[in-house]
Amino acid sequence: MSGNILIIDDEIKLLKLLGMILSQENFNVKEASTARSAMTMLEQYEFDVVLSDVRLPDAFGVELVKSVKNKYPQIEIILMTAFGNITDAVQAMKNGAYDYLVKGDDNEKIIPLVYKALDKVKDNKSRVVQQAVTKGFDQIIGKSPLILQAKKLAEKVALTDAAVLLTGETGTGKEVFASAIHEGSDRKKNSFVAINCSAFSKEILESELFGHKQGAFTGAVKDKKGLIEEANGGTLFLDEIGEMPIELQAKLLRVLETREFIKMGETKVSKSDFRLIAATNRDLEDEIKQGNFREDLYFRLNVFEITLPPLRERKEDLKAIARHFIDIFSHKLHLTAVQVDPDYYKALEKNDWKGNIRELRNAVERSLILMDNNVLDAESLPHYSEKTAPESDSLSIRSLEKIHIQKVLQYTKGNKAEAARLLEIGIATLYRKLEEYGLK
Repeated sequence: MSGNILIIDDEIKLLKLLGMILSQENFNVKEASTARSAMTMLEQYEFDVVLSDVRLPDAFGVELVKSVKNKYPQIEIILMTAFGNITDAVQAMKNGAYDYLVKGDDNEKIIPLVYKALDKVKDNKSRVVQQAVTKGFDQIIGKSPLILQAKKLAEKVALTDAAVLLTGETGTGKEVFASAIHEGSDRKKNSFVAINCSAFSKEILESELFGHKQGAFTGAVKDKKGLIEEANGGTLFLDEIGEMPIELQAKLLRVLETREFIKMGETKVSKSDFRLIAATNRDLEDEIKQGNFREDLYFRLNVFEITLPPLRERKEDLKAIARHFIDIFSHKLHLTAVQVDPDYYKALEKNDWKGNIRELRNAVERSLILMDNNVLDAESLPHYSEKTAPESDSLSIRSLEKIHIQKVLQYTKGNKAEAARLLEIGIATLYRKLEEYGLK
């Protein structure tokens, strides 16, 4: 097991000795002689375990524990002191320290204790992943003014039964907001049912929404519950509602007005009490002018509108969101002790993120697959452009692209559709490149 360790001690000889001992255990070790320099390193690098002296020139280690744990709760901290002090030890544990050692007497315990602390860190990260999929407003990451404003509006409307229209560019997290609104409502004990209106033809979308009776159309071999019925007592989320065929818009409007619907192939009226949340990346007022969207349905949907900001307008949140995805995909890929070079975040900040959070999510997943030596750096985020590359560099770029594709295909176990998604290219383009590079 490898891990990222930060040692803090103003006794330079001891600092170097501990660094050498831990490095021989294949840990990635960094050293600091003051609390201030340590806090700077904690901002720049990702650490798992901190070993800190209690008596530092600019801080009291027991209080430093509290500061570090408040800012980096996943990190485990082991305090070291030349003088055993029960009061300090008790306070250190209360502040969140993993353990407390006396220098000299407990030297042989340091390595085993670091391994135990790393096991605890692994548990901490697993909990983060579990919390990441927990529904609610806590899953909305960011402290930028724009996202906090949107979150505040969502928290307020969640307490009502009003219809909500979420607007914003593709990939800004509209489904996350819809799920959070549901979880913040009185309907949270019932179903949250979601569908992307752009993913189906008119006939299939109608069947998915309203359900059908056996024999209603070719292929309807048995009765099927629609999502409107499934959402009874809960929330129905219609993503990309601007893509809904206008004929279905009229049927949806009737359901919203009466809470009644008729399954395909049936004459009996059914009822469903659901809360509607819709989302779109289109300008629905413009769609109305073009005759693509019903004005009366728009007024029904737009009781409470929340616009989600694009990622390029909230770049102060980028690092936290990226860290969230690093934790998720590290767990998924069974990676431990991933180091993140500060240049990695700087490289992320240079991108405009036209695909927003969804694009960032894919970029993080892809960079974890492509990274070398368990280190995420700027080189883990390649962007190939044969058209703009100098003639002399074309061979090296082609070689890098071939390796890039091979690594992604290895990760997806040959699943070309998934590989194309991660590479952010069309499936036809992927097949062309596979043929071009002689890859199967």
